[in-house]
Amino acid sequence: MFRDVAVVLDERFQRLFVGSARLEKLTEGCRWAEGPAYFPAGRYLVWSDIPNDRMMRFDETSNAVSVFRHPAGFSNGNTVDRQGRLVTCEHGNRRVTRTEHDGTVTVLASRYQGKRLNSPNDVVVRSDGSIWFTDPAYGIDSDYEGHKADSEIGGCHVYRIDPQTGEIRIAADDFVRPNGLAFSPDETRLYVADTGATHVKDGPRHIRVFDVNETGDLSGGEVFATCTHGLFDGFRLDEEGRIWTSAGDGVHCYHSDGTLIGKILVPEGVANVVFGGPKRNRLYICATTSLYSIMLPVNGAKTF
Repeated sequence: MFRDVAVVLDERFQRLFVGSARLEKLTEGCRWAEGPAYFPAGRYLVWSDIPNDRMMRFDETSNAVSVFRHPAGFSNGNTVDRQGRLVTCEHGNRRVTRTEHDGTVTVLASRYQGKRLNSPNDVVVRSDGSIWFTDPAYGIDSDYEGHKADSEIGGCHVYRIDPQTGEIRIAADDFVRPNGLAFSPDETRLYVADTGATHVKDGPRHIRVFDVNETGDLSGGEVFATCTHGLFDGFRLDEEGRIWTSAGDGVHCYHSDGTLIGKILVPEGVANVVFGGPKRNRLYICATTSLYSIMLPVNGAKTF
């Protein structure tokens, strides 16, 4: 039951769960489950199993699980754009792609100023059509999640793809290892996780927040929250601006003021989450070897 997995740290979390809800394990057998993306028209979820170089599919109407794509370029983060197309970060091919409605694949970004990207990690699409992605080096650090190689760019940045010209520019360049990212419901703020503690002693394990102006320029960048267990990875926001983020012991929920108000405990380390279901109130959780979900009395921010 939910009461066995929910930890209330602030009274504001009390109304964010239902006592009869339960954490459901939907499938297992992954090596590192990541990057869930929900398709409302088909009521299915696509996610990545990075070391196995495949993308998986969960049918919400039948609970059927199948392979969506293999090989998959060691895909990591995924999202759905406003036209219902799949946008994917590929570690192995070191690029960001879009799967069109007819199944063809369009390359959106693979190089910056002539140099190959490191290994695009997570991606979001703003309502103006701009595509934002992070580019740490996890996919080129070893052959486990991609292909071992040296960084050509020499840094790990956040990028923006212009919706009109396709131009790729650096949006933020002061990260150690930028990771998950998401916009606030009104898209005036961009949250970005930095998991630099994986590579730097006492390095960052936090989420930063930036203000976004009408032309897509960022300002600010102060620390919004620091992870209390493990590292933040991927996250999503609900309609009221709360962040539901991955952590070492489950899903942590942060109020928009930066307060950790509660947790959903998961028996495996969590990598990423996404809201799905017809009302966007089913939280799908990619956690190491398994896919979980839980029904909540809150709705995810609309991103499609």
